[in-house]
Amino acid sequence: MRTRISLFFGIFAVMALSNAIVPVLPSYAGTSAIQAAIYSAYFLGAFVSTLPAGILSDRYGRVPVIRIGLAITVASGLLLSVLVSPIPVIVTRIIEGVGAGFFVAAAMSYVNSLSDHERMSGYLMASLNAGLVIGLVFAGWLATQIPNPASGILVFSVLVIIPAAASFFINETGAVTQKGDLKTIFYLVQEFRWLWYSSVILIGITGVVTSLYPKYSGYSPDSVGNWISLMSIATIAGVLVASRLSLPPVPTIRWSALLIVIAVLVLYYSPLGFVMLGICAGVVMIAQMTFLAQARDHQGVAMGLFSTTSYLGMTTLPFIAGMVADTSGFFYAFCATALFALTVFLTIGRCNCQLHRTL
Repeated sequence: MRTRISLFFGIFAVMALSNAIVPVLPSYAGTSAIQAAIYSAYFLGAFVSTLPAGILSDRYGRVPVIRIGLAITVASGLLLSVLVSPIPVIVTRIIEGVGAGFFVAAAMSYVNSLSDHERMSGYLMASLNAGLVIGLVFAGWLATQIPNPASGILVFSVLVIIPAAASFFINETGAVTQKGDLKTIFYLVQEFRWLWYSSVILIGITGVVTSLYPKYSGYSPDSVGNWISLMSIATIAGVLVASRLSLPPVPTIRWSALLIVIAVLVLYYSPLGFVMLGICAGVVMIAQMTFLAQARDHQGVAMGLFSTTSYLGMTTLPFIAGMVADTSGFFYAFCATALFALTVFLTIGRCNCQLHRTL
């Protein structure tokens, strides 16, 4: 029970806190550029910290890194609840992202090292997406009930204290290793290069549609928020189902990529594409984590690379698609996004299914 509180409730609360600022961004800055900087600062912190966190997890154990990540998250969240100036908020959001990067990489490594890692991965990713939805919806609702716009941030910061305290009562899952950090990184990058590519593209596409759809659709902000939340809910369904089916990873990623091509094109005409895309994204994430479970003795590095490539996709693909939309129109932006997914369908089969040597 203590392990589940630390991992599943922990990732729920961390993700909810990360999204709690989104509905109240106008309260922190008057320009779109500053608001975007506040939002993206979190991803910058997470991007630069996940791989180091994975290395530290292998070297010194997953549990200490989980504790550090949760402690940083609590401190940064409480600080955000009292800050009002844009620059300090941006800096604190970067620190919050670092805390999330530490926790997510170590928590995913912990789960993927368990014997029932597929089922547990489903619970972890479902909790992650549930946190994203609840953080967005509850913080937005709370801001309409309480004059203080940071009320949602404060609530979820306090909630993170619960898994942070529980983390002091969980045990390590396996031995740590003091060798081969750079060797392991280079080997895993090369051996699983097409899997990393699939992570950049397929996870990044969820960020593309999230960034494009508000302006493209012309819907009211509450309607857009509901549809985007529905994608996360569909992702929860996808990860829970996929985690119980023991699907072969490579064919699952390949055919999910093809379905994502269709989902992106459907989304151009109907927001129902969010549902299809969310389900496919959930299936893909479980397949990718199952694939990486082969690196049994180096789950920290593997999960660090997985998180890093996911954040890289969320950072770069929306920017590329936005540039295409600005220069050529939304139709070509959606088509380019679909083509990105098609490249995964064509390349993921090149990925080896077994590690050929001991690291």
